[in-house]
Amino acid sequence: MEDAEWNDFEAAYLAGREDTEIFMDGVQKFFSRHSLLKTDGVSVVHSIKARMKGLENLRAKIERKNSEGRGITPENLFEEVTDLAGVRLLLLFQGDFATVDAAIRAKVEGEDWVFHERPKAFTWDPEASLFFKNFDLQVDQRDTSYTSVHYLLKPRADRPICCELQVRTLFEEIWGEIDHRINYPVPTDNVSCREQLKVLSKIVGAGSRLADSIQRSLEKD
Repeated sequence: MEDAEWNDFEAAYLAGREDTEIFMDGVQKFFSRHSLLKTDGVSVVHSIKARMKGLENLRAKIERKNSEGRGITPENLFEEVTDLAGVRLLLLFQGDFATVDAAIRAKVEGEDWVFHERPKAFTWDPEASLFFKNFDLQVDQRDTSYTSVHYLLKPRADRPICCELQVRTLFEEIWGEIDHRINYPVPTDNVSCREQLKVLSKIVGAGSRLADSIQRSLEKD
């Protein structure tokens, strides 16, 4: 992409950034404070991350997607790039996902938010796939060693503003952060690293299941 063309994208992004960031802040605040996220007075959300996509990463994404025939322009930037704003919820226990999903759907049913598309669960793990099929999610099981649920939230269907909400456990976050360091923006061609990441994903999956087992044991006391 030539610099002159990128300048038009940058201007469009900066013009719409404020409203998008304000919506993202509202999403983050809801999950940090609302009683719907609490069980026995304690929030099921361990921690929250929020970010607006940086200009360097945005440029790289536009160039990559347009090389694949996507057709992103400054005029449709906010409609086509749905992760300009991102919030990530980290849970200790996968079982607490039910509380988070119910809270999100309560906001949608109350017309505070709308779904841009049907929420998706990505996982490599057959057991996790079965778990997510208990919810109204599009479950995408693929051999990528990645597990996370993605919601695309908007304040209204007719607004271009969108915030990508990701929900995963702390174990899954560890894997994701290590994979991101090694494979983003350019995937590694180191065979050993790729194999080790697959092993790590299995350890992470076992850790999440063990954590849930501990929680269920406590609930039986």
